Amino acid sequence: MIEAFKNTNTQANRFCQWYLQYNTLILDGQSRIGLINQQAAGDLQQPPHTSFQVLFRDDARRTEVRRIIHEAFNAYFAIDPTNLGQLRLRLSPRAPTSHMEERGIHDEAVHFHSAAPPIEQASDGVKAFTGMITETIAGDPAVLLIDEPEAFLHPSLAFKLGDEIARASLGSEKRLFVSTHSPNFVMGCIQSGAPVNIVRLTYRNEMATARVLPNHEILRLMRNPLLRSTGVLSGLFYEFVVVTEADADRAFYQEVNERLQRYMPKLGIPNCLFINAQNKQTVQTIIRPLRDLGIPAAGIVDIDVLKEGGSVWTSFLESAFVPEIERNSLSTARSAVKQRFDQAGKDMKREGGVQLLAAGDKEAAKNLLERLSEYGLFAVPHGELESWLKQLSVSGHGPTWLISMFEKMGEEPESASYLKPTEDDVWQFLGLVKHWLTNANRKGIPA
Repeated sequence: MIEAFKNTNTQANRFCQWYLQYNTLILDGQSRIGLINQQAAGDLQQPPHTSFQVLFRDDARRTEVRRIIHEAFNAYFAIDPTNLGQLRLRLSPRAPTSHMEERGIHDEAVHFHSAAPPIEQASDGVKAFTGMITETIAGDPAVLLIDEPEAFLHPSLAFKLGDEIARASLGSEKRLFVSTHSPNFVMGCIQSGAPVNIVRLTYRNEMATARVLPNHEILRLMRNPLLRSTGVLSGLFYEFVVVTEADADRAFYQEVNERLQRYMPKLGIPNCLFINAQNKQTVQTIIRPLRDLGIPAAGIVDIDVLKEGGSVWTSFLESAFVPEIERNSLSTARSAVKQRFDQAGKDMKREGGVQLLAAGDKEAAKNLLERLSEYGLFAVPHGELESWLKQLSVSGHGPTWLISMFEKMGEEPESASYLKPTEDDVWQFLGLVKHWLTNANRKGIPA
């Protein structure tokens, strides 16, 4: 029985290999452009064998392709049979008045096609887009593999392509596998309503990882308006994500990181996306789903997060997957440190952060911030965003402070006034963030 099972299993494997070999189409950059080349018309009394033959005979599918191409490029897709024995594609300035005007070889059809430029005159983006659409709607492979479909396409067209080919696959038995680095394409697929599963591949320190993001998890991520508006889906295409309280914070830390990568790479974070929430309470809303998906996402908040007790503080820790027992001890420490700040009678955020506390209390506050950083939660020790780079004497708050700060930091690397990194201040702080993100044994990422 064991031998029979082995033989059956071998036969099944051979069948699968044969099936995939003859029912799989791989579309890379060149091959999908080649899909728009003219094809043989074939014998109309025999079943169609090519996508052009299918479209030429099927008015409904041809009309659907025409709709998609017109919405994308404001031109009308048409199949031209007037080169007898061949079918070629044209992009007409007007739609055919009837199916016969497009499919015929009489004078009206010849005139219609002669006024429509051949698709070969179009850009590579138009040709690639059209080729993928025609093959998805009219091609016969059971498995379609597309490599980097966003190549040659504007982001809005990448979204449109993802939406349309995902919709087209809904009503067929085709299985579509796409390799992409485009959040716009992925968002288009998701918005189509088709079930989409994502496999996120990473490679660092000679270690490859693969994590499956099932359709129901992706839908949960995209139903949240805050997550959609912050472009959180883009985090799938980066190794690391840093989430800040506001846009000014995001812009500042991103600029600091860019200078670190250029002049002090040991502290700079590679392949990192910086995104902003609306406030410290919503930082956690973004961090948690990213970590759920296996994406290392660090949060940077002002020190007044220590004022937040109860459910807000608990949710903050839960978003970083701090174990419950650890949460209890951190809550106790937070309460004690906050009490010391209250006794100091000054604003911890605006007037100096941990520097307001006496020696022993200052050490306890630093210990608390260090414990939070072990889980990728980073509170600004001196208070807030505006506490960095005090030597530049920048005043104001939020966007006003940011504009002045960028002016003081300089924009010409060759200029003597251009601020370069040192091993203290915000440069060191972001280096701590990098240490957590790149640490293979980091805490706070669910298994």
